Amino acid sequence: MLNFTACSQKKSDDGEHSEEFLAIIKKTEDFWNKGKIKDGLDYMDSAFNQMVHPTLQDRYRFYGFHYVYYQKTVSQFESALKYADSMVAVNKKITNPVTHSRNTADASFARGDALFELKQYADAYESYYQGYYAGKDQAHFNPEALGDYTYRMGMIMYKKGHFKLALTYFKDTYKFFKNSGDDFVFFYRRQELLDNVGLCFRKIDMPDSALVYFNKAVDLINKNAYRYPDRKLHLEAARGVVYGNMADVYIKKEDYASAISLLKKSIAINLKPGYDNNDAELSEIKLGQIYLNTNQHDSLLNLLNNLRRQFDTVRNADAEADYNRLLGNYYVKQNKLKEAIAHIQTYNVMKDSLVKRASLLLETDVNQQLATYEKQHEIDLLNNNSKLQTIYLYVSVFFAVMALVIIFLIYRNFKQSRKEVKTVNLLNLQINEKNSELEKALNELNNSSQEKDRILRTVAHDLRNPIGGIASLTTIMAEDDYTDEQKEMINLVKETSLNSLELINEILEATNLNSVELNLENIDINSLVSNSVELLRFKAAEKGQIILLETLDKPCELYISREKIWRVISNLISNAIKFSPTGGSIFVKVAEVGPKVVIAVKDNGIGIPDNLKDKVFNMFTSAQRPGTAGEKSFGLGLSICRQIIEKHHGKIWFESNQDSGTTFFVSLPAANAQLSAGSPQEISIPAT
Repeated sequence: MLNFTACSQKKSDDGEHSEEFLAIIKKTEDFWNKGKIKDGLDYMDSAFNQMVHPTLQDRYRFYGFHYVYYQKTVSQFESALKYADSMVAVNKKITNPVTHSRNTADASFARGDALFELKQYADAYESYYQGYYAGKDQAHFNPEALGDYTYRMGMIMYKKGHFKLALTYFKDTYKFFKNSGDDFVFFYRRQELLDNVGLCFRKIDMPDSALVYFNKAVDLINKNAYRYPDRKLHLEAARGVVYGNMADVYIKKEDYASAISLLKKSIAINLKPGYDNNDAELSEIKLGQIYLNTNQHDSLLNLLNNLRRQFDTVRNADAEADYNRLLGNYYVKQNKLKEAIAHIQTYNVMKDSLVKRASLLLETDVNQQLATYEKQHEIDLLNNNSKLQTIYLYVSVFFAVMALVIIFLIYRNFKQSRKEVKTVNLLNLQINEKNSELEKALNELNNSSQEKDRILRTVAHDLRNPIGGIASLTTIMAEDDYTDEQKEMINLVKETSLNSLELINEILEATNLNSVELNLENIDINSLVSNSVELLRFKAAEKGQIILLETLDKPCELYISREKIWRVISNLISNAIKFSPTGGSIFVKVAEVGPKVVIAVKDNGIGIPDNLKDKVFNMFTSAQRPGTAGEKSFGLGLSICRQIIEKHHGKIWFESNQDSGTTFFVSLPAANAQLSAGSPQEISIPAT
């Protein structure tokens, strides 16, 4: 599904729209909301051609609007495919990872829909799979893209007659879009899915369940229509479609009065210009069948005459075939066999053509083709990972040899230094000269230590990709069919890989702190702490915990590194979550204590024993302990926090006992003041 209503307000030459194009989109959508689709597209063409420097995302969306017009409005699918291919080509040039990932899914589904309508089913399924794979990318997870994929699988299964499987796909799709917000595109998809679920229940002969979902769809439209005053046409058309589907249930129950009422409401809505005229014609066919069954011949003829005129402007192969069937059966009842045979023969010819086209879809095995794409993708990943692992093996061996050489040099310099110290002690008359030599040796040791840190960073960085590959591969393998013992071993490898990745990231952070300059700027501390808390509320909720926040009464800006201080606050809150029991509370407070700002994070967890209190800030500390739910701890987080705070000329300390948990305090300078750490009693923290 192409989202042409949501757009960013930022300007970029890569992943965002220009302000000029945003204005063009708004005016184009005003035309479209009024049913003036071609007028809106003509305006966009004219305005876009006058733009001097459209961004890549501007051009992508320009092609997207044209795709929607040719695919949805005029059903010229070959033209739609060309615009979908243009979307793919433009997106390849976009380097913004988030925008590129979302566009990949969006363009793949667009291309797949055009190919599907052109009966090129194998290519369509491959495009759908590409959109699905982009949506499940762990780095840029996109639940709406996964919903778009399951929606299309549901539609395919429905057309193939696998209604129970289609029902499952539609329900899964609704879950993906349930929490996607109030954007009209997502709302419209939700009501459509409720209607589709009702259709599936109707097909598997569960009429009461079908009516429940049809009524849910109508209720959803009625209760939310006020949110979208400029979408009246779309909402009324959707309501009309549901009325027509509800009528089918009453027709099967032979409750013709209810069915006729619903069909007339549906036709009155969707027969208007710009509405869903195709659906209106199908509803007229249903109404005509009722007239035929109940011998209301005058009403039937009047309806069929109107249909014949409508076909001149709105072609509908299914409706035209059934038009001939109804007219033929009418002539049979009138004993006009010559006219009846002519129309029934026309019906048979048209129906055979429709069945033949549908048979191409029925002959395809979508599940088998998608499984083939999945296996091929896994093979490609394995080949790439194998090549990378070979390269990294050679690099690791090289750095291991270099590490041994460095260790040897350090050891040699150390022995030389000891010898020189002895010489200094024995030769007191030459003490000045020997002191100079000793300083030189110590400088060499310091340089060697820095080189060792650099190598450690390089090795850690290079190990991250192969271990990440192992983690991704085992994640995929875990989804396949294996024995319980095999799955347990695969999950063990997966968990170990993820833990190793976390450790490598912490090592890189710890070794980079001293060498990287802080990017200092004026930051509102209230906003920074609030953002950190909001991002971690979901993590706390997984353990049934709540986070209580108290900020300053007024904004207060500190001259700090946003990224680094955010890391400290998030680390302290994550530790509080890790070491607090399920259902516990965590309290975060920001306060002014004299000429400084103090941030406190208090938990009611397991506390820190006295014998470990002087070790918690050490790198790779032995004080590391698992969390209350068995969470892994590497002993690097608090060491990194202390380095960050000290680089900001601040201080970090804590109070803890095993009865009431632990409170960590962070003191940062305000108004460029150089501060000393305040006392914990200077900031009041309520019991959690």
